[in-house]
Order: sequence, then structure tokens, then C-alpha cells
Amino acid sequence: MEKLADIGLIGLAVMGENLVLNMESKGFTVGVFNRTVSKVDTFVNGRGKGKNFIGAHSVEELCRSLKRPRKVMILVKAGQAVDGFIEQIIPCLEPGDVIIDGGNTHFPDTVRRTALVESRGLLYVGTGVSGGEEGALNGPSMMPGGSNNAWELVKPVFQAICARADGAPCCDWVGENGAGHFVKMVHNGIEYGDMQLICEVYQIMKDLLGMTAPEMHEVFRTWNEGELNSYLIEITRDILAYRNEAGETVVDRILDTAGQKGTGKWTGVAALDLGVPLTLIGESVFARCLSAQKDERLVASRELACVQPAFTGDRAAFVNDLKSALYASKIVSYAQGYLLMREAAKEYGWNLNYGGIALMWRGGCIIRSAFLGKIKEAFDRNPALTNLLLDPFFKEKVLAAQAGWRTVVSTAIRNGIPVPSMSAGLTYFDGYRTERLPANLLQAQRDYFGAHTYERIDRPRGEFFHTNWTGKGGDTAASTYVV
Repeated sequence: MEKLADIGLIGLAVMGENLVLNMESKGFTVGVFNRTVSKVDTFVNGRGKGKNFIGAHSVEELCRSLKRPRKVMILVKAGQAVDGFIEQIIPCLEPGDVIIDGGNTHFPDTVRRTALVESRGLLYVGTGVSGGEEGALNGPSMMPGGSNNAWELVKPVFQAICARADGAPCCDWVGENGAGHFVKMVHNGIEYGDMQLICEVYQIMKDLLGMTAPEMHEVFRTWNEGELNSYLIEITRDILAYRNEAGETVVDRILDTAGQKGTGKWTGVAALDLGVPLTLIGESVFARCLSAQKDERLVASRELACVQPAFTGDRAAFVNDLKSALYASKIVSYAQGYLLMREAAKEYGWNLNYGGIALMWRGGCIIRSAFLGKIKEAFDRNPALTNLLLDPFFKEKVLAAQAGWRTVVSTAIRNGIPVPSMSAGLTYFDGYRTERLPANLLQAQRDYFGAHTYERIDRPRGEFFHTNWTGKGGDTAASTYVV
């Protein structure tokens, strides 16, 4: 009897190749196909030699090699390539079979594709996969969403290959249609924020405090042993210690222009669409954009002279303030990310498990950290928590950290060192806890030039008023009022 595969995968690039090796190591037989067919033979006769892989030279052959109900996973570049493979796969499947997209797909595409695939009698899963090459091979964090009936079919594979934290799999069902890819997008936005905050701390240490790479390495090593313990702090520690054959610190030889694949931008756009103040993460995206303007910055550095950084205080105390500023800013970043998920759940009708999402991020993914366990505990205490800043644990932490946070931001600004994300986090914190913001003046301005109306503090919410500010206008007001 011909041997059949438990699951098939299309796309033998770095992530796909490592993910199928992970699947096979957990006891699954895996069918593999790649658009460049020679890669199939190279893999089956190379890293996959002697293992339970079935190489296919066409989509049709791959689908024939699978056990029913068939499960076909696509792991190719997001966009048209995914749509192209879906169209090829659909005719080869039967009702109840599952198509899985494991790429970094924009969630509206997953919403659209779920509807398309379900209209053909099939099931669809869009799953975020985080952890990079190492995670794919040894256990990623996975965030699946899509057709609810597909979960029981893919769950045995996904939970077998994912990372585990405190014995629990870092993979669970997120929600309908695009929910999984939305949560992965927010994960990536938070990742942007975490990385930018660490980079701002690094620049302050280097340019203001004059710290050497070995000194910074030692600070990050110490921080990683405490409440800031995380994968990104850990790799920053290691990067600062890494030297080339000439004994040079490699990080100092790298050009200061950062790349991005678009998921951070998607997070910012989604926040604007949903009216969520995702300020810290937004600034982290813009910081990468500014870094890309290297040639302009070189000119500006000569034309727009700035104060020369000079620190005269207690360096050890200031490093401790840096720790406080980093931790408090991190709280704000995650608070904003969770606000975005909450608003998306309202908008798209998703039933998200916010504590469960934190658990999914505890292991395998780029933002994995001890910090996430505290978020899980916060939502265990109060599943209806509106903002992490209002949880007793995080409230205590951010209030205790704010003195150091303010010292760092103000010192950086006085010395001309950019801290866009850290300062945006502090500004959000101050704005969020301010009872009366100057938006009353803003509404007066809008009503003055556009008759956009306003609400009054002495009347019930929902009543709108217009003032004829110049005496020359009429009493007609705009018919819409959007907050």
C-alpha cells in the first residue's frame, strides 16, 4: 500500500525547510513541493535524506500524496504568490480538506481568502509563525485563525511542533478568518517597538555615557537575569560581545540603516483605521524610515549642528534609570498593542483570548520574555481589563519607574539624542492619565472653520452643538461627528 503524508507543504525556503524538518522530527510524514522543482530533489536527497518526506514535482502530485482530510500548507512570499497557489490547490482537493497559509500575510487578505476557500467547500487557516529559522526548526510560536472547523484537523500537528512554555503549547486557536494573522501582525509591531527601545538605550549608553561594547554587554547580561529577561535583551547582550577575526566589535561595523518587511507599517495603518493611539510602535516604524535616509542625515549632521552630548552625573544611577525607562516603555508598548487587538475584535467580531495570546508569545517567538507571564496573569485576574496600565501589577511598576523614565527622556532631549519611541511612550502615559486634554480647543477650531459641532461638559454625551463664531456664518452644522 502506498505511503501517504500527514501534511503537505509548498515552499522550501529557509522557513519552510526548517518547519518540515520539525514536523518530521515529531513523527509526521510530510509531502513537500517547491515552485523551483529542483529544490525538492535537493532537499529530499540532502537534509531530508532517509527521513519521512515525500517529494512532489507538481501541486497535483503533492495533493495525491496526502491522507484525507488533506492538509496543504503554503509558506511562500505574501501576496500574489499565495493567491496563485490557492487557485492551483483548490481543484485538487475535496470538501473538508484544509489549505493553510503560514506566511506573513496581511490580515485583510486572509479574511478574503477564508471566504473564497469556504465558498468552494474547503477549510482555510491563516497562521502567524514566529521565531525565525531557529524557531521553525525547534519550535515556533503559532497563531492560527480562519475556518473554526479546521482547528481540530491542524491542532495535532501545530501543537506538536510549536514551542512550549511552562509545559503549555505556544499555539492555540485565535479566532475566525483573519484573527490569527492580525495577532501575528500586532506581535511584529510590538517587536518593532521592543527593538527600537533597546536601540535607544544603546545609543544613550554609547553617545552620552561613553560606554564601551564590553561595558554595555555586561549591563544587558545583568538585565537579562531580572525582570527584563527576554530573547531580544539576550541577543543584544550577545551582539555587543561578538568580535570579528580582527578583534573588532561587529555591531560597530554595521551601517546604521534598518530594513523592514512591512508588518510594522501594517500595524500602524490598522491602528489609524481603528482609532487606536499606537504611538510608541508607530514611532518605531518611522525611526526605521528615518534611518534609511542615510545620505540626507550625513548632510544634515554637518549643516544642523547640535549640542555635544555631555554627562556629568552618576553613571551607575543613570544606568538604573535606563532600566526603569526601558521597562516602563515596554509596558506602554504592550498596552497599546493589546488595545489594538481589543478594538479589532470589536470591529471584526473576533472572540480573542488575550491571556492566551500572551501565553502563545511566551516561547518560540521573537518577543518571548518573562514579562509576558505577567500579562497572562493580568488577564487571568480580569478578563475584561481595558488597559494593561490599569492592572495592579503594571500600575505599580510604571508608577515606580516613572521618575527614572522622565530623567532619561529629558536628559536625552537636552543632549540631542533621539528617543522617539521612549518619549512617545511617556507622552502616551501622561496623556492617558490626564483627566482633561486640550481637545476642547481642537473641537472649537473644527467647529469654527467647518461647523463640525462639539459636545458640552454640562450636557449629556451624544448632544451636539454648533456656534456661529464670527456672526457671519449660519446655523447649519455638519451632519457627522466622529471621535
